[in-house]
Amino acid sequence: MNDRKGDIWVEAGFKELARAGVEGVRVELLAKSLGVTKGGFYRRFADRAALLEAMLVHWREGRTTSIAQQTSLDGQDPRERLKAVIQLYSERLNPEGMAIELAIRQWARSDESAAAAVASVDAARLKHVAELYRATGLEAEEAEAQAFLFYCFIFGQSLLFVERGPRKRSQLVAKSAEKLLD
Repeated sequence: MNDRKGDIWVEAGFKELARAGVEGVRVELLAKSLGVTKGGFYRRFADRAALLEAMLVHWREGRTTSIAQQTSLDGQDPRERLKAVIQLYSERLNPEGMAIELAIRQWARSDESAAAAVASVDAARLKHVAELYRATGLEAEEAEAQAFLFYCFIFGQSLLFVERGPRKRSQLVAKSAEKLLD
């Protein structure tokens, strides 16, 4: 999305999506939070559905580009690259990003466009991480299975509350990551 005004609406939409789910992404509410009139919205978007579609496009393109960059070897050992991606997602928790991810996945349960965006992002994530595992010497089927486990771990660990605090969490993540890199 190259339109800066559209970007403002999309970003405001993501904030509401993270806070209240897709039902919370309402034109009136977004206009109020941005301190503008609804007319500004309708100069940029035909309707709420157009905003929601722009949000899905923005999310899909952003996630796909991000995972391609995060898994790029750039001369690095594939195991080290995998380790760096694990650290990125486990050491630097992003509550708003995770809230958006979960809200889009919830939205995908009842909306075909959202489901298609999620499927596209998941396919890109699994493909890129499987390529890293292939670069370690695994056969295609084994690499795909490892990539699946990798993402189950990445998302699962971010949802779990560890009773004994951040240090214990860090130790568990590090030990688990070793198993993903064996």
